[in-house]
Amino acid sequence: MILDNNGVTPTRDYCRAIRLAGRGKSDPAKRIVRGYPLTLRITPMRITQSRALAVTLIAALALPIAGCAGGRAAKGDLPYVARDVGTLYSTAKQRLDQARYKEAAQLFDEVERQHPYSIWARRAQIMSAFSYYLAKDYTASISSAQRFLAVHPGNRDAPYAYYLIALGYYEQITDVTRDQKITRQALDSLGELMRRYPNTRYASDARLKIDLVNDHLAGKEMEIGRFYETRGQWLAANGRFRTVIDKFQQTTHTPEALMRLTETYLQLGVPIEAEKAAAVLGRNYPGTDWYDHAYKLMRDHPVKPIAPLAPGEPVVATGTAGTPGTGALELPKANGNTGGTGAGSISSPAPVGPGSATRTGPGS
Repeated sequence: MILDNNGVTPTRDYCRAIRLAGRGKSDPAKRIVRGYPLTLRITPMRITQSRALAVTLIAALALPIAGCAGGRAAKGDLPYVARDVGTLYSTAKQRLDQARYKEAAQLFDEVERQHPYSIWARRAQIMSAFSYYLAKDYTASISSAQRFLAVHPGNRDAPYAYYLIALGYYEQITDVTRDQKITRQALDSLGELMRRYPNTRYASDARLKIDLVNDHLAGKEMEIGRFYETRGQWLAANGRFRTVIDKFQQTTHTPEALMRLTETYLQLGVPIEAEKAAAVLGRNYPGTDWYDHAYKLMRDHPVKPIAPLAPGEPVVATGTAGTPGTGALELPKANGNTGGTGAGSISSPAPVGPGSATRTGPGS
């Protein structure tokens, strides 16, 4: 508040001058202001500038509000208009038939919101999930289906709700170079569907999709294993390839995984394990390029056989202290049976060379 020299508010004329200046009438305002001391004079120019500053501030404050209002409009939420359930559901079904899936889903949501206790609300929930799926809004589709199952777990449409959830995750699977969290969620959802409803038509489609998902996860393990190989981290690569053999052996990546195991075992200095991997590869995938490569590897790095000892032949002890006065340890008499495989070895036959008629070991 502006005070005059006596500590009181300005006269009525001075207030009138301020109003005139605010309206752009500067000349009358100047004549009124001239009678006041300099310390109290507020020139029309300053008043005009203050008014302009105030207008600018108001406009600046109005921008965020307008932005918020525009955001709400862009979101596309339907305004609440009370309608009977029959009209709402029929309109939603009409939008669905017209391939206007997003609008259909929103109208089905309106059925549930405006008439939550009607028999149509239950049907509208599952139709909303279906419409969102067709609109490729998989997150909203999964959410609608999960909400339906939370309220109606024993409904006859429950298998279809589980199926929509699995499809929602399945459609979001990305290539093997990306994180596979969604892929694992798809696998879990498909498995849940098969466990709960194994005899439904949805389960038969789920079985096929599970095979594809497993193949995708195996591809991710192979991609990581090959990366480790290029860095010379043979043990880490070997672990990834072993995962493919142990968990995803029915996938298309198994032959390559066996060949890569042969490579990594040779690099780790375990030729016997490399030979086993090559033998399994030759037994199950004899005509593949992966086996040809594994065969060449084993031919270039043959496993040196250990010759059997003759009966009574002493074995010189290495790394252990011998009994004073003796330089060797006596082995029990051999029974002459030197063939067969050692304990713990797999019984798969030795790999066959490409084009050979008989099965022989690599390098023979």
